[in-house]
Amino acid sequence: MVRTPYGHLLNIPTFACDAPLAAVAFTQGSATATSRTSGRFWRASAGSNLPGSVRSHLRRLLIPVLVLSLAPAVWATTKGLNQIVTPDLQPEGVLSISAQAQDARIANPAELQFELGLTKWAEVAAFQGFRPREEIFGTEVGLWQQGPQLLTAGAVNWSTRGGGAAPVLEYGYYASRDHFIAGAIRSGGRVEGILGYSRQLADKLMFSADCQSGPGNAVTLGLTYNFTADLQMNPAVYIANTRPHHALGYVVLTWSVPVWH
Repeated sequence: MVRTPYGHLLNIPTFACDAPLAAVAFTQGSATATSRTSGRFWRASAGSNLPGSVRSHLRRLLIPVLVLSLAPAVWATTKGLNQIVTPDLQPEGVLSISAQAQDARIANPAELQFELGLTKWAEVAAFQGFRPREEIFGTEVGLWQQGPQLLTAGAVNWSTRGGGAAPVLEYGYYASRDHFIAGAIRSGGRVEGILGYSRQLADKLMFSADCQSGPGNAVTLGLTYNFTADLQMNPAVYIANTRPHHALGYVVLTWSVPVWH
C-alpha cells in the first residue's frame, strides 16, 4: 500500500495503505473459511428431502452468493499502517478514497487520497493537499509472493511542489493475525530503514506500530477500526525521532469501492 505522503515539515515520508494484497494473504485464509462455511450450510440446510438435481442447481446459485457476501468482510477488514509503505497491494479494480487530517508539523493538514489497484501486482495513488495546494503521486509493484511472504518495490512522494520520487523496497511476512514489515527507502539523498508491525485484535480492530529511521522522522502507534467492510478509520500518534520528541496527531477516514471486477 502506498501510504500518505508526509514529510514536508518533519521529513516524514509516509504513504497510503489502504487494503491489501494482504488481501492475498487474507483471501487465501478466506477461501478455506468460506469453503468450511458453505459445507456447514449445505449439511444443515440442503436436506435429503430435495431431489438431487434441485440440490445441484441450488448449489450453483447460492455458493457464489455466499462467497461474494463473505469476501468483502475478509479482505476489507483493516489495511495499511500509520506511516510507512506496506508490501500489500490494493485489490485489483478497487478504489479507496481517503480524507485525512494531521498536525501541520507532519504535513499538509488537510488531504484527500485516491488509491487504485490496476492489476493483482500493481497499484497507483494520488494525493491532493489543500494547505498549501499540492499534488503527490506514488506507485507500487509486487515483485514476489510465496505463502505469507511478500516483496514489493515502488516510487513514492513525487510532488508537484518539487522533489523527485523516493524509491522503496519492502519485505513483509503476513501471518493470519500478525504482520511484520521491513525495508528501506531513499529519501533526501540518504537511505533510511523502515519497520512495521500490526496485530489483528478483533474482526474489526487492528493495532499497528511503525517507525522510520533518520532525523525528522517518527515512531507511530495507531488503531484501525472498520465500521463496515468498506468504511474504516485510522487514528494514530506520531512521536518525532529528534528532540523535542513531539507527539503529533493524525486521523484518516477511508471508503473503498469496487470500480471493476
